[in-house]
Amino acid sequence: MPIHEGWLADARRVPSPNHNARPAGEVSLLVLHSISLPPGEFAGDAIERLFTNRLEPDAHPFFAEIAGLRVSAHLLIRRDGECVQFVPFHDRAWHAGRSRWRDGGVEREGLNDFSVGIELEGDEVSPYTAAQYEALARATRALLAGYPAMSEARITSHAHVAPLRKTDPGPAFDWAYFRQRLAATAILS
Repeated sequence: MPIHEGWLADARRVPSPNHNARPAGEVSLLVLHSISLPPGEFAGDAIERLFTNRLEPDAHPFFAEIAGLRVSAHLLIRRDGECVQFVPFHDRAWHAGRSRWRDGGVEREGLNDFSVGIELEGDEVSPYTAAQYEALARATRALLAGYPAMSEARITSHAHVAPLRKTDPGPAFDWAYFRQRLAATAILS
């Protein structure tokens, strides 16, 4: 799954307007998220609509609360393993919000400036699918190959970088299984 001009080769492209240039061009951190829209429901196009500013506030009561958000992620991994890319990796997607990362003893803020955001279609309590772990491992391996400043030690969760605001991808995300799948993709590469 190579990356070409910031786009994952196997991903379906749905360009989002919710991005801009990275101030320093650095890509060195991967932040994992979870999302379901409406909350607890999977499938449908609501996530794509949210990330492209086309969410209809009248379609669901929750949508009225979030319709004005201007957010995006670089990549969404659906329950069936499909990858949907909204923003090229070399650009800054608006995914982490107020967040912090301890980087070599230095506290850094503004993680969108140097991180890639991957959303897993999920709700923090439902188990993620084997197809999602496989797609996430392949996408992560491509990012590690394409952006040398990123490493396996620089993969984290939204909960870790925004602990008072966020809990995703939540306790349902199996970090050990993800690392196992990531190691297996290294062997196959």
